[in-house]
Amino acid sequence: MKSHLRPLLLGVLGLTAACLSSCSSVKHTSGTIYGQDFDPPATRPTNPSAVKVKVSTGAQRVYVMEGDKVLMATPCSVGTGGSTGSGTYRIQYKEAKRRRQSQPDRGYPMAFWQEWKSAYGMHWGFVKPYPCTHGCIRLPMKSAAKLFAMTQVGTPLIIASSHPEDATIGKTLPVIDDGPLPNPDRGYLHSARFFEDAQYKGNMFKN
Repeated sequence: MKSHLRPLLLGVLGLTAACLSSCSSVKHTSGTIYGQDFDPPATRPTNPSAVKVKVSTGAQRVYVMEGDKVLMATPCSVGTGGSTGSGTYRIQYKEAKRRRQSQPDRGYPMAFWQEWKSAYGMHWGFVKPYPCTHGCIRLPMKSAAKLFAMTQVGTPLIIASSHPEDATIGKTLPVIDDGPLPNPDRGYLHSARFFEDAQYKGNMFKN
């Protein structure tokens, strides 16, 4: 969780024209994409109180479910050394414009924060195809925005090493690796504009 620092923030590239212009000089491994380019299809819940979120730490996948139906699936990054843990929780607190409160790097954005236990949350961040956080669950920006819109305080969160969906929709998801991206401007990260740019643009749901 405590790694909302420099690497986490690289994923913001593309939220401003300045960052977008730098992409032309960034190379990526064939078969992978950047988190900024991933926009998972999502279905609006018919009964928000029936929504639950499954996190597969082994596959690094998040599944938003309503009953047995997958409303959205997305890659994520989880904690190293099993630090994300496992178990059944409920979302305790949500804050779309949360910033890091402690040092170092106080003030860095953790957009679309959803906390399931003290100091552990799902939020926008730097996504890699292997565990790389101190316990939090990092998501691509558009995934984080949609997940935030589909849940409420009290939504169940089930964290396990695997889920049945890993063998189906989980296998269809792309590999996301934000590792090659340069660090965006620090002033921008601390500005109100960051959260304005983070808002989802367009139709969030396909229904």
